[in-house]
Amino acid sequence: MFKFVNPFKRNFLGIDLGTAHTLVYRRGDGIVMRVPSVIAYNAETGDIIAIGESAKKMYGKTPEGIYAKKPIKDGVIENLELVQEFLSHIIKSQSRFISPVLIVGIPAGANDVERKAVIDAGEGAGAREVYLVEEPIASALGMGLPIHEPRGHLIVDIGGGTTEIAIISLSKIAHQNSIKVAGDEIDDAIKEYIRRKFTVNIGDLTAEEIKIKLGNAFPLEEEEYMEITGLDLATHKPKPIRLSSSDIREAIDPPINQIISAINRLLEESQPDLVRDVVDNGIYLAGGGALIKGMDKRIENELKIKVNIAKNPLETVVAGIGKVVEDFNTYREVLSRGKKLLGRRR
Repeated sequence: MFKFVNPFKRNFLGIDLGTAHTLVYRRGDGIVMRVPSVIAYNAETGDIIAIGESAKKMYGKTPEGIYAKKPIKDGVIENLELVQEFLSHIIKSQSRFISPVLIVGIPAGANDVERKAVIDAGEGAGAREVYLVEEPIASALGMGLPIHEPRGHLIVDIGGGTTEIAIISLSKIAHQNSIKVAGDEIDDAIKEYIRRKFTVNIGDLTAEEIKIKLGNAFPLEEEEYMEITGLDLATHKPKPIRLSSSDIREAIDPPINQIISAINRLLEESQPDLVRDVVDNGIYLAGGGALIKGMDKRIENELKIKVNIAKNPLETVVAGIGKVVEDFNTYREVLSRGKKLLGRRR
């Protein structure tokens, strides 16, 4: 027998709107989309040419007048118009007939203006309502941590544009530190190291590929190697070079040190009993940075606290948002509405 399903009950979308990638969770269906947060457009006409993976492939390869850009920088909206186009594409592909309710992850350190920008982008893209959830809380939910308890859990989520560091207790963030040092800065460090040591220029996509294949924060048992081709700074001709895992560990050491220093500062500024909980529970590591080889060992070695890596580091935030999407009323306390922050009424 046909069973009627109220479309309004299913029409909730959860979005992890990241600097590097955007993940989408649809009520009843789980994670339905994972695309690079890149949009390509014609500057003269304003026409959107590509979104997501196809736009990312254009990075550094577009002719004059065509741009491929990340509209989100350091975890917050840099270009409101492009983000609206990006979200509109997502909404049309995942919710064609009814305006959805969006639940969007935001950096814990986002200010009121940045939070309002997310609300405006979502509503401008066609959402019926937009709610916000802070990414460390979403990440903790995604890892299945009992955040409602009076017990401190330290989340470190190394994303594309920001590293979110927060101690969560009683479903709230007790202490947080959000720094603009993450995957993009690690890519930049690789580019600068190769430019300095080998006098060769490489592009963003090559730097990201090197990070994925050779990135390591702690000495490996066996050295690994990779050959790439860049542009010789002296001759302006292609030049092949051979990179080692030791090269890349040295290259990314500065941003890794900044991340560890930020974790340490948070611990120094936190309540002693919460720090004791962290020492007992360990640090919970998520985000793309958790996939860098030896990152957990490096943090453990520096801070003398055990590190637990999330089962699916790239999906912890969207998995946590998904829990809110599936059981909205239960998790309503972790949500905020950006316009209320600015004293506006709907």
